[in-house]
Amino acid sequence: MMNCRLFSTTRLLGLSVAAAIALAACGRAPSDSAPPGDGSECIMNEQGTECLPVAPESERVDLAAPAFSDPTNVTNPLHPTATTKSILMLGSVDGLPFRTEVTLLPETKTIEWNGQQIEALVSQYAAFSDGRILEVALDWYAQADDGSVWYLGEDVFNYQDGVVADTHGTWIAGNDAPGAMIMPANPQLGDVYRPENAPGVVFEEVTVKSVGETAEGPRGPVSGAIVVRELHMDGSTEEKIFAPGYGEFSTGGAGDLEAVALAVPTDALAGPMPAELEILSSGARLVFAAAHSEDWEAAAAALSDISAAWEAYRANQVPPMIEEVMNDALKVLTEAVRSEDPTEVAQAAIWVAQSGLDLQLRYRLPVEIDLARFELWTRQLALDVAAKDTAAVAGDVAAMEWTRDRFAQSLAGAERDQVDALLGELRIAADDEDLQAAAEAGVRLGEFLAGLSLEG
Repeated sequence: MMNCRLFSTTRLLGLSVAAAIALAACGRAPSDSAPPGDGSECIMNEQGTECLPVAPESERVDLAAPAFSDPTNVTNPLHPTATTKSILMLGSVDGLPFRTEVTLLPETKTIEWNGQQIEALVSQYAAFSDGRILEVALDWYAQADDGSVWYLGEDVFNYQDGVVADTHGTWIAGNDAPGAMIMPANPQLGDVYRPENAPGVVFEEVTVKSVGETAEGPRGPVSGAIVVRELHMDGSTEEKIFAPGYGEFSTGGAGDLEAVALAVPTDALAGPMPAELEILSSGARLVFAAAHSEDWEAAAAALSDISAAWEAYRANQVPPMIEEVMNDALKVLTEAVRSEDPTEVAQAAIWVAQSGLDLQLRYRLPVEIDLARFELWTRQLALDVAAKDTAAVAGDVAAMEWTRDRFAQSLAGAERDQVDALLGELRIAADDEDLQAAAEAGVRLGEFLAGLSLEG
């Protein structure tokens, strides 16, 4: 699940919602709040100093034991896990660019809970802060027979300096906690449910604050959204939007924001991919190569082609959050080429290529985009090796390992084995902080990817 962030809903919802939630300001619960006197249970905050202001059981809609006869057929429009294959979220957190890639993986996980063997979908959540890996979680979801969606746990990997610092937040239904409703079948105003319910480990209680709202999506207004307030174990609260076809749509605040920039198939477009998007990718590749050889004439020519292609493409409707990121990347690239700074040019070319791939997601299969993103990480690796940044190299390898899981099933067996062998070499080099070995393995991997194709 998305990490706790606070935001102003007025950026994404109409004035009617803003008025409705104006009195529900995000923030920490008062430190002098009294123990509950309404018959609700006392769940201590993580400081162990007071009871959390949880709702009485009479308001909860997640107390009945759910039955699961077809759990991977998740059709709930506000949590469409089975149909939404790839989601990109963008924003800013703690003053740094924030990026999240959420991908439905091909495998499932069987979880034993409440006397049932439940086959759950596996969703990979990968978060990056300022381009560096921050967190990866494998989330397990299943739909009950009444149409509600249940969260059955997650494997969490929190990164620091490119390596796993801890796995705080990991839990599994049946072992650590009960399964937890993450979306009712038909949420109503005032409904209360707990997407995580293991006090002392993880805890969230959600109250539906508004229904039937309209959110501004990547392609225009999205009706049928809901606004919820989420109470956390530390006593803080945040508000989130869930929207049909997207699920969790936005969260954040106090200058921070994470919001859906693009989701497929919801935002997919029919027809062939526009030539301008291919020019963005090929041009960025040419600029990257020109920076390495310091051929500034070639870099300027490729930049001119990129700029012209972008001006032509953006004349059509472009998801606004991706447009903003691309504009910023092109501005940095233009200034870097003008100053003939090889490192800055190469880095900005990677950012342009990344946004170009994000836009291509509207026309191409997610596995194709993830393979291209994987190749882009080899270019980032080369840049970080040149900078002798061992922490960044370790993070690059970790990002590649997780991205691999999104497309590997579409490779032929021999090709998958070769990718895994080269990734294994990169992992050993990163662990040993052997930059030369990492550079050599990265070059071989990049060359191998150049001739790679996906099956089916």
